[in-house]
Amino acid sequence: MKLTDQFRFVRQNMKKNKTRLFMTVLATAMGCSFLIVLASVGFGLQKSIVDKAVGDRMVTAIEIYGMESSNEVERQIGQKNVESLRSLKNVKAVTYRNPIRQSLNPSVDGVPVNNNGTTHLDFDAETKAGFELSAGRLPQAGNEVVVGYHIRISNEAKPNEEPPAAKDWLGQKMDLEVQQLEKDGTLTKKTIPVTIVGIGQKPSREWLTDAKIYIGNDLLSKIESYTKTQWGETRIVPDKNNPEGYEPPGLQDPRGYSQVQVIADRANHVKAISKEIREQGYFIHSIADELDQINLIFLIMKIGLGFVGTIAVLIASIGIFNTMTMAVTERAQDIGIMKAIGAHPSAIRRIFLLESSLIGLLGAIIGTIVAYVISIAVNAGLPMIIEGFMDEKVPSDFVFSSIPPTLAIVACLISLGVALLSGSRPAKRATRIDVLRALRRDL
Repeated sequence: MKLTDQFRFVRQNMKKNKTRLFMTVLATAMGCSFLIVLASVGFGLQKSIVDKAVGDRMVTAIEIYGMESSNEVERQIGQKNVESLRSLKNVKAVTYRNPIRQSLNPSVDGVPVNNNGTTHLDFDAETKAGFELSAGRLPQAGNEVVVGYHIRISNEAKPNEEPPAAKDWLGQKMDLEVQQLEKDGTLTKKTIPVTIVGIGQKPSREWLTDAKIYIGNDLLSKIESYTKTQWGETRIVPDKNNPEGYEPPGLQDPRGYSQVQVIADRANHVKAISKEIREQGYFIHSIADELDQINLIFLIMKIGLGFVGTIAVLIASIGIFNTMTMAVTERAQDIGIMKAIGAHPSAIRRIFLLESSLIGLLGAIIGTIVAYVISIAVNAGLPMIIEGFMDEKVPSDFVFSSIPPTLAIVACLISLGVALLSGSRPAKRATRIDVLRALRRDL
């Protein structure tokens, strides 16, 4: 008996009992959909809590404090170290923040700006790492800067006026004054005009203030080309208290970076990256080292919800077993005819297994589609219900239900496997039907 004939026989028999078939497929679809929706809650909460709340830069960042070496110079993090760290697997970005080693006396329209220093950073790396802004954008030109959320104009000139808020700084022109002491003791100055294009995010801790000015590589080059020193550091000329003076490192000296961070692409990759970096001799610390149990908790949660959903699929299997048992009874005469003309028992068993597997497959497909619809409806409707009845605002990017492709595939495989198991016993029973009894017309 050809496989095509077996499929034709199955299709014809399924058409004879459309109502019973529909109810069986519906029960299977409900079980599969229940399994996917329940497990999707675990995936959704993990995505929202771990990848958003916990998986932000605070957790995905690995702080690097130096290298293990007896040589002070080699303990510094240089450009080669930064490039090497950027080449590691699952590393999204490597950032650094170095303070400009002089006060640039920033001013707007001649009015001094209260600030707590100027910091150089790599805006390309910060873009990958997710530099958070409360307003504006990151610099795209050499004369553009970002300022901290708490930066303000000095109120000394107009003490009765309220200083502009952070968002009012966008588009403002600011002057930075670079100074340098020549070897003969002469103080020289250079003004560099810049434009404020972004405002930093407000620090999450209420007692912290951010009034820094953040500059990029182009502005740093202008400052260093004028001072002829690293990070704009000014020299100290000899005097009676310091007869040798102080000559800061020149531009050709090895450059050392401070506040270096390795940013992982996901929170669950931090542990592996940290291990690899430690093996290379770096001194590091990561908050994620203290949060190893979070993903385990969500894994247990997803397994538990999936187990409850699987019970629903097993309950649906009772319907498949009942349908296939009745099919064997109703088709006893057809089975007897097939045996009489020489059909092999394995072919008869395969026919009923094909039918049960088709029921499971149809139920899985319908259940998966319904689960995606429910997931979309939950993510769209539940925030409105919470806001309406509980007066609590849900974050716009919060996800209650998330269905990854692997979850849908696993649910379909479970549904198909349960259907095959449910149909295996009726199929085996079909091969044991006696030909003579089956062909009796009075049965």
